[in-house]
Amino acid sequence: MTTPDFAPAVFQSFEEKADPKNVAPRLAALRTELGKAGLDAFLIPRADAHRGEAVPPGEARLAYVTGFTGSAGIAIVGPNKAGLFVDSRYTIQAPTQTDTKKVTVHEVGQGSISDEIAAYVPKGGRIGFDPWLHTPGEIRDLTARLGARATLVPSENLVDRIWPDRPAPPASTIELLGHNRAGKTSADKLGELQADLIGDHADAAILTLPESINWLLNIRGRDVPNTPFVLGYAIVPKTGLPTLFLDASRITPELTLALAGIAKLAKTKTLATALARLGKGAKSVLIDPASAPEAVAATLRQAGAKLIEKRDPVLLPKSRKNDAELSGMREAHRLDGVALAKFLAWFDDHAPSGQLTEIGIVTALEAFRRAEESCVDASFDTISGAGANGAIVHYRVTNKTDRALAAGELMLLDSGAQYLSGTTDITRTMSTGASTPEQRDRFTRVLKGMIAISTARFPKGTSGAQIDVLARQFLWQAGVTYNHGTGHGVGAFLSVHEGPTGISPRYTLPLEAGNVLSNEPGYYKPGEYGIRIENLIIVRDSTIAPGYLEFQTLTLAPIDTRLLDATLLTAAERDWLNAYHQRVFAEIVPLLDGKVKAWLKQATAAI
Repeated sequence: MTTPDFAPAVFQSFEEKADPKNVAPRLAALRTELGKAGLDAFLIPRADAHRGEAVPPGEARLAYVTGFTGSAGIAIVGPNKAGLFVDSRYTIQAPTQTDTKKVTVHEVGQGSISDEIAAYVPKGGRIGFDPWLHTPGEIRDLTARLGARATLVPSENLVDRIWPDRPAPPASTIELLGHNRAGKTSADKLGELQADLIGDHADAAILTLPESINWLLNIRGRDVPNTPFVLGYAIVPKTGLPTLFLDASRITPELTLALAGIAKLAKTKTLATALARLGKGAKSVLIDPASAPEAVAATLRQAGAKLIEKRDPVLLPKSRKNDAELSGMREAHRLDGVALAKFLAWFDDHAPSGQLTEIGIVTALEAFRRAEESCVDASFDTISGAGANGAIVHYRVTNKTDRALAAGELMLLDSGAQYLSGTTDITRTMSTGASTPEQRDRFTRVLKGMIAISTARFPKGTSGAQIDVLARQFLWQAGVTYNHGTGHGVGAFLSVHEGPTGISPRYTLPLEAGNVLSNEPGYYKPGEYGIRIENLIIVRDSTIAPGYLEFQTLTLAPIDTRLLDATLLTAAERDWLNAYHQRVFAEIVPLLDGKVKAWLKQATAAI
């Protein structure tokens, strides 16, 4: 149910994509193909060949077979049983979407794989996998875990055999960024990358991550939801132009002309031949074992190439945003701040009525954002959790799960947008009436953690793993915590979740000036409520201490002070919150009028 004041959402569908009734017949069909292929089981990952968080409809094989639509997971289908392995974000969602009589759901660590997979095949069995959908690192890890219990066998994708109406690959328009948005020419970026390749004694690098290719070539597209990607592959030689491999239908005279002097174009079906040519030339080729498909590595190895396994060489330079990219991100957050002020004022007017629904709230927020013509998409499906649904960390509302927000419940709203100038991501937990002492205590401890990150100053060389504890310390004092990272990297009109830096135990690389990160501690009480407060922050050189770094906050939206227990705040924390609200008011209020301006003045009043 949508709110009648707003047009239906465009950026997000609320259709329930999962139907557990489809699971049994699709498993049966897949098992028939297992027999034909001489395999005992088949692996079905969530990922596509480009490892994106969003995948094109025709790459959503895990959802097609199991019904599970989360952004990470892997299934194994054996001769008699099937298993679905997900991390803690999806342990509630996965069982509701699949047929648990046919599929056993297992919890594993984020980004990991389990040797319990061996339990789904006979001892010494053959497990098939599509080498385009798994990385060399994954295959090595799983091979070691399986030992003699089972053997991994490269195979064509058996899911594609049983998917009669599989959607065609995407072919959106390709856009070239101007210098005012990219801040650095593709030639300059290429020159720096090629200098690194020479330093690594590599003749070429293979790029398969779309964010790396898009950033390097200063291009964008709309091949997947939420992220302005062009999907393709690239071979970057140590001298000369890179070759961009695209679907044949996309290689037009106009595109060839537009990319003249930037990249050569070739058809994707010729990639294997180009890789084999590198091997026959005995070239030293750099690949990322954590992101490149095993098919790429195998083709190079078999042709005689010397593989240099290193992290994708574009990831770090891309994460260090230049002045133009940071300027664009600041502009995007000003635009987003205007939309959020209008939305939050509307929310405060309507929430006490008990008539708002989770879908209606998403629809309203999207409408306020779409009023800005440079807003082209959501940066991810909005997490709109009323009451107990707010405790589901990656909750996605559907027509089936939509519920009304009752007065007095907490409302958790995690959302973001793609503006032509940059990418946003913000979470606010909002009051709808009287809150409990426990809720105010937890909200304040979450806020204290966010402020601790916001105000941190640390020597260069410090990683996000080292400062993650700053956000958790106040919750730990109360004997509680949260089971997700404190922050992830954010792209500049690219992916809202990007590496290789972030704030969590798994991000061990040093933070660098120009990184844009999220800062989002939380607390979740299952069955009752969830709290998360999130701003985006820029890493910058310290203004007072040479050799040190600090953060500058990007996000411009009020934090709901009605949920505070002000007695838990120190004087310094109170000063930070008041200064932040003063800045929000100063930057956003000139762009507002009428009731919203009056609302913002009240929402940002000093405490």
